[in-house]
Order: sequence, then C-alpha cells, then structure tokens
Amino acid sequence: MTEPTSPGAAASATPATTEPGTAAPASAGAATTAATGAPSPRTFSIGLRDRGLWLLIGLMVVIASIAQLIGPLEIPIGNASVMLLPMIWALLMGVLVSGQTFRPFPVDLQHTANAIMSVAVLVLCARLSLTLGQQIPALLAAGPALLLQEFGNVFGALLLALPLAVLLRMGPATVGATFSIDREPSFAMVTSRFGSDSPQYRGVLSMYVFGSILGAIIVSLVASLLSAAGIFRWEALAMGAGVGSGSMMAAGIASLAAAHPEQAEAIAAMATTANLIAALVGVYLAMYISLPLADRFYRFLTRRESQRGPSKATEMTKQAASAMAAKVLDVPKVNISTLTCLLILGGAGLVTATIAAGRFSFDMVLTYLLMSAMVALGVWAAKASNGKVPALIVVITVGTYITSPWCPFAPWVLETAASVDFLSVITLMLAIAGLSIGKDLPMLRQIGWKIIPVGFVVIGATFLASTLIAEGVLAILHR
Repeated sequence: MTEPTSPGAAASATPATTEPGTAAPASAGAATTAATGAPSPRTFSIGLRDRGLWLLIGLMVVIASIAQLIGPLEIPIGNASVMLLPMIWALLMGVLVSGQTFRPFPVDLQHTANAIMSVAVLVLCARLSLTLGQQIPALLAAGPALLLQEFGNVFGALLLALPLAVLLRMGPATVGATFSIDREPSFAMVTSRFGSDSPQYRGVLSMYVFGSILGAIIVSLVASLLSAAGIFRWEALAMGAGVGSGSMMAAGIASLAAAHPEQAEAIAAMATTANLIAALVGVYLAMYISLPLADRFYRFLTRRESQRGPSKATEMTKQAASAMAAKVLDVPKVNISTLTCLLILGGAGLVTATIAAGRFSFDMVLTYLLMSAMVALGVWAAKASNGKVPALIVVITVGTYITSPWCPFAPWVLETAASVDFLSVITLMLAIAGLSIGKDLPMLRQIGWKIIPVGFVVIGATFLASTLIAEGVLAILHR
C-alpha cells in the first residue's frame, strides 16, 4: 500500500513496499503475512532499461508539473475557507491515471510507484530536516507539548469515532477500525490479540484501505479548516499535523504552511518532530493503551446488545476479508535500487522545484545532491544494522546537525536548501502516491459505506485531539 504515518521503518537497498514514513517496523507486514498463512509474495526487478519505468517517470513529471502550474485554489466555506494546494491536484490526477479503466495502468508499475514512494518519503524528510537545526530552541521550548500531544493519537479516535461506529452498528470490527489510524503495525497487534480471522482484524483492514486512499486529502482539508477557524496557535496545529502516515503528515504541513507562510519552516520542523515521536512511542501506546481501551469501551457501549444476543452488524464476510488481506499484505517485492530511485526523484524534483520557484538555480541541484547523500547514508546505516538503526532517524539526525548552530557550514546549507521549496517535494511525492493507488480502489468499494464516516472521524479526531492537547500545554507554558 502507498500509505503509509510516522517515520520509522528502515529502508533498504531494495525499498520496501510501504513508506518508511509509517510507524510500522519493517517487519510488520511480514509478521502479518505469516500470521495469515499467506504465501510469500512474488518478486520482480525493474530498472532504467525498462520502458515501463520511463512511462512511470514521465507521468510523475507531467502530473507534478501540471499540479504546480494549476497552483492553489481557495474555496470559501462561510467565514472560513479551504485551500486546495498543488499536492491535492497531483494526488487526484495520479489516482485518475492509475484508476481509469479505459487503458488500465499496469499493476506492476503501480507497485513500482509504491516502492519509489518509500525513498520519496525519506527525501521529503531529508528536506524537512534541513529546517530542524535552526528551530532547536523553539522545539526545546515546546518539548512538553510535543511529547504530550501524542496522547491525542490514543484518545481522539476512541472518544469520537468509536461511539459513531457503535451507533452505525459496525459490530466488533469497530475495535479494529477505531483504536488507531491503522497503519501496518495495527495488523500485527490485532492479529496477536484477536486473530487474523476476527471481525476486529477486518476493521483494521477496512481502515487501512480507507486511510491509504483518502487519508492525505482528509488531513489537508481538516488542517485548512482549523487554520481558517483561528482557534488554535500555529504551533499546536503543526504538532497535530504530525499525525498519521508520511503522506498525511506532508498534506498537513502543506496546508498549514499555506495558511501561515511566515512560519512555514517552523511548522515543518514541529510536524516532523511530532511525527518522529509518534514513530518512537506510538506503537507502544497503541499496543498497550489504545487497543485494550478500545476493546473495553466497545464492550461497555454494547453491553445491552450482548445481553440480547449478537447484533446483525453489516461487515465484510470472512471470504471477502481474506481476499482483501491477500491483496493488501501480499504485494510483490519490487527490486529497484535506491540509487535508481534517487536519480528518478532528483530529476523529477528539479523540474517540479523549478516550476514552483519560477526559475532554475544550481543551488537546487546541490540541494538534491545533499538530500540524496543523506538518504543514501540512512539506507546504508539501516542495512548495516539489520534495521536496528532506522534510515529515517539517520536522515533527520544528519539534517538537524548540519543546519544547527554547532555546524560551521550551517549558514551555507540553509541558504542553499532554501532554493527547493519543500512544498514542491510534497507535490511530487503525492503525484507518485496517486499513481500507486488505482489498484486499491476496487477494495474501497468492498469495505462498505460505514467506514467512510467512521474513517473521516478517526483521522480528523486524531488530528484535533493532538492539536487540543498541544494547545492546552502551550497555554500553560506561555502563561
């Protein structure tokens, strides 16, 4: 799947088929596949000599370029407004191309786009990390808020989405769908507690598919509306944007940066840090707090129904869930080298950055070379340590240091990196994401309509709860 939230999975020389921007350990998917007894996924290789890859590259460049040329569109909604940014156009165009049936887009190319996405997330985080060093004082000042806002990921969905799912009579699938945003680690958690043949597992599966396809759009819209409402500090909103997958985080950052352009770099720094914290502690909070609480809360809300007998909840059949799980978890392993991915992302990124800036600068080339070196170092460290040192941690650590006051050439790095707007990197990343989503659209129709309102509330409530906690802590700190 494309989606992927919090940075943490290690990339290898052969990128994984999930984003390293997710909170999932690299082994989560494998663990789940083993738990379901599914056969090992097939493997295929692709390189720059393949015509199909050049088709994919061309589509990436064209879609990202058109999205940048369209630019932002502001839609008034009462006293507020929603800002639709180039990244949204890129995502929608990518989905349109990969999902159309007139001339079906090859599924293997969609899986290839997903593999390139693994490296694209690292490149984006490399660019975002080049804003972290100079923001260290602000991050330290907001430390308690950054740490405590993670509890929004625990309670947001439980307090709002779970009661809604009970009201819609989703049955025990409610627990799996609402205890978290449901990225890859959720499969292993629910499998170990309830089994892979349980309604709870089917709930995780439904939310995973929903979030993969619509998560970035929802976060973008919610971030834009909350910014326009003027209720929260931009710092709190930035911390809330660290929710979910790498794509969701990127969408939140872009919307908030558009609403507060003077704080764009600080927003990126805080959101990236919040996302990193989620990667480090989010899995444990979900496993030991969110999932048990969701199960108990569900049983409390449905205690009268259990006395009358099982409800006739509408949910996927076991056969349908098994078939969908096979598609979600047993995706092919794409053998494409990190160097090839970096060459693709560098070339396409330079085109997108040039259009976004309205001019070309050699500093853009230097910036992409620097980011590529950071990613290559991170991938090497992850491979050398057998995944014990996540690539993303290395990338962010290096980026933070070389832009910090302790680095003698930090001013040069900051000046050079400013030539590449991180929003252009996000646009390219979501264009790639869109090109990988078409294969998943049929599954969205299988999971039923109830996941649509529930999924929207899961993602929106998690963002809102994290923002509320951060706002409260910041209010106390700044009294």
